Amino acid sequence: MNMFARRTSESKAGSSEWRAALAAGWRRSDILWERWQERGNAAWASGDVSLARRQFLLAWYLASFFFHRGDPRMATSIANVGFIAREAGQFGRASRHYALARRLWADVPGVLDGLEFRPRVRSSLFHMRMETRHRKTYEASMRARIANFVTEAGQALEAAEAGAPSPHRLYERWRGERPAVFDDSRKLLGAVLLICARQQESPGPGRKPGG
Repeated sequence: MNMFARRTSESKAGSSEWRAALAAGWRRSDILWERWQERGNAAWASGDVSLARRQFLLAWYLASFFFHRGDPRMATSIANVGFIAREAGQFGRASRHYALARRLWADVPGVLDGLEFRPRVRSSLFHMRMETRHRKTYEASMRARIANFVTEAGQALEAAEAGAPSPHRLYERWRGERPAVFDDSRKLLGAVLLICARQQESPGPGRKPGG
């Protein structure tokens, strides 16, 4: 627990985002989990495997302490530990982690039913009024969009368990899709888009896929 306290102090210093998250009702564990998974994905993308491993392990330990088994972020935590295990050649351990992550992920679509959407920050009074007027339509659209992401993440986990690259981009979309507000939809999107996975290689000029 002292480890989490130390890391909390390091992460919150001078952060307006940290203060906004706490004011919105997020726990410190919610904020730290998102930051560590972000840093792990960014480290992996930049080739820093050692840092990625540390960040994913920290997020997994934290989730084990503070998140319940039905929390989608638990499945993501387990999957990312499986990812670094596979990259280290620990294939048996990786398979066990991915199998568990997939079993937990099967329950994630049910989370959408009670998902809370808080009003988004809008750049103009017009957009704010439009969102308020068409609130139900907006929420239905967002729910359908997130449901599609959940399906894609499940397919990415299935591919990872089989040792194949992800058929979908996940982390690359996180920056653009991450809500500006701290609500349940942000937690779920974090679980979906912060799954670390190898991507399918795009064929170069004059090459056919698989060629």
